[in-house]
Amino acid sequence: MAAPQGRRAVAPHRAGQSSAAALNRTVTGGTVAAMPAHTDIVTQGWVARLPRAWLPYILLARLDRPIGAWLLFLPGLWGILLSGAQPGESARLVLLFGVGSVVMRAAGCVVNDLWDRDIDRRVARTAGRPLASGALRPRQALVFLAVLLAVGLVILLQLNRLAQVLGVASLLLVALYPLAKRVTWWPQLAMGFTFGFGAPLSYAAGAGRVDAAWALLYGAAILWDLGFDTIYAHQDREDDALLGIGSSALVLGERTRPFLAACYAGMLLLLGLAGWVRGLDLWFYPALALPAVVLGRQVAALDIHDPANCLRQFRANREAGLAVALAILLGWV
Repeated sequence: MAAPQGRRAVAPHRAGQSSAAALNRTVTGGTVAAMPAHTDIVTQGWVARLPRAWLPYILLARLDRPIGAWLLFLPGLWGILLSGAQPGESARLVLLFGVGSVVMRAAGCVVNDLWDRDIDRRVARTAGRPLASGALRPRQALVFLAVLLAVGLVILLQLNRLAQVLGVASLLLVALYPLAKRVTWWPQLAMGFTFGFGAPLSYAAGAGRVDAAWALLYGAAILWDLGFDTIYAHQDREDDALLGIGSSALVLGERTRPFLAACYAGMLLLLGLAGWVRGLDLWFYPALALPAVVLGRQVAALDIHDPANCLRQFRANREAGLAVALAILLGWV
């Protein structure tokens, strides 16, 4: 794949690649800006009170950082609400997708860390992950993955046949997503297709069909995920450049803010169209102003050169996603 204009192509990381050579990789308009050392791994609080033998598995599953499970669950919540399922069925689906989001996010993290363990130990933010640090062996991670997938299968079997088929198909996205950073400059887009799949899956579980609203909602989820994962990728910008890993953060650089604005505007437009196709009440449209404000503040406050700021703006998407769910709910009033 061709490198973005204005930047020399760098092959994906291979063992023995010279860091000095990789550092020559540049983004449009100049060299990659240095980022302060940063990690989001949490080993204090409730995590510290657990038996020490559990800690590597808790960290591998990212249970110390629940924001990922939230961001996987919220598109699923949108799909359940937009499907128009009866209240009792909606409550059942919310419970199943809530538990399923925690389980499948954990499974996705295991798959990702198995693929990336050699890269992770060379990236400041991820060097402490259990597989990268040697706290767990790959065989232990595979056993843990098998348990998680078994739990996920039990949850999937509680859904209708259409949702079951879609759920099995989504495993291909989960398995292939870690490869994206090795073959494309836009792994965050692959992340959008993978992490956003809860929206069409839950809509199919509630409505029992695939239609225009299903496709529009999936498109909205993809754009949302592309936006917030680009913010997240800025934390690793310098390390990705050193290792020759593709990233939308490297492609965009200082153009990230207008790109995010376009992603979020497209997301809101597709949500509005999905609501129109489903015949939501007029309250839905002014209610979309709330997530628009939350997302707009996020874009305005973003500082791509401050990893802690990037993490705060990334986490703010939980409130944005909940605001979208509230808007859909108001559309049925």
